[in-house]
Amino acid sequence: MSEALLNHATETIKVGSKSFAAAARLFDPATRRSVLMLYAWCRHCDDVVDGQELGSSTLAPSQIDPARELAILREQTARAYAGDAMNDPAFAAFQEVALRHAIAPRFAFDHLDGFAMDVAGARYDTIEDTLRYCYHVAGVVGLMMASIMGAKDPAVLDRACDLGLAFQLTNIARDIVDDARNGRCYLPAEWLREAGIPPEEVGLPRHRVPLARVAARLVDYAEPYYDSAAAGIQALPLRSSWAIATARNVYRQIGIEVKARGPRAWDERVGTSKATKLWLLARGGLTALGSRVGTTGVRPAHLWQRPGSAFEAHLDAVHATAV
Repeated sequence: MSEALLNHATETIKVGSKSFAAAARLFDPATRRSVLMLYAWCRHCDDVVDGQELGSSTLAPSQIDPARELAILREQTARAYAGDAMNDPAFAAFQEVALRHAIAPRFAFDHLDGFAMDVAGARYDTIEDTLRYCYHVAGVVGLMMASIMGAKDPAVLDRACDLGLAFQLTNIARDIVDDARNGRCYLPAEWLREAGIPPEEVGLPRHRVPLARVAARLVDYAEPYYDSAAAGIQALPLRSSWAIATARNVYRQIGIEVKARGPRAWDERVGTSKATKLWLLARGGLTALGSRVGTTGVRPAHLWQRPGSAFEAHLDAVHATAV
């Protein structure tokens, strides 16, 4: 069963995210196993709510009851934390990871809340609204990944969340047109109004020039979060630092490509070539080695703050006083 879970998780990430799959190979075997199995659960939950399998539709919209599927996911997640037997491979994998690494249940349920935002057809008027969505679908995944790597310090978790935010901002910029075809838009409505793009027309070719400016703005907005994440890499074990630095480089490069292509950014899906990935992998190794010296510094105060961070810091302070 254990080997079958790992095989399932490996195939899931290979199909679902080539960018992260490349970086995941750099983890030590035990960490890689847990990271892959957590990814398999995240991908499974996303697909179930959308009636897909690894991003491809398997059911017609009329056959899907997203609210019901989401309720089942919440129930199964609670059962996994309770130690019940899990028959679904994705939940068996999640249970192993969550219990082994003491992943906070609120992180998992916060992630499911992100899918609930899609189910409810949430709208995003400001960049803060968009960041709140990014937290639920990606920032909290960074928190769970960091937990696997042994991070407990709230300041380190903040940096892990920042990386997830940056990843998702990049994904949104890359996938604007694809999302529009599915009736979704995660761009701040006020940015679209400033650009003269009606939200319901965001995917239309005639808006490509102003849309490219909005996408470039979003890519630029991700930069301080990428910088913050880079500063937190030194807190991780060396091989984990290398993997995360590489993933950071690869996703950031996707944003750079989106910005560079301008109105042509959505002619085909933006990615990175094998040669570019190898170059970014080498850079990630140098970043990881360089992170062993120096200090992290203070996280910029203007960055969006994840929910619960202050409470975690309070608990740490209370614990330190008690000791």
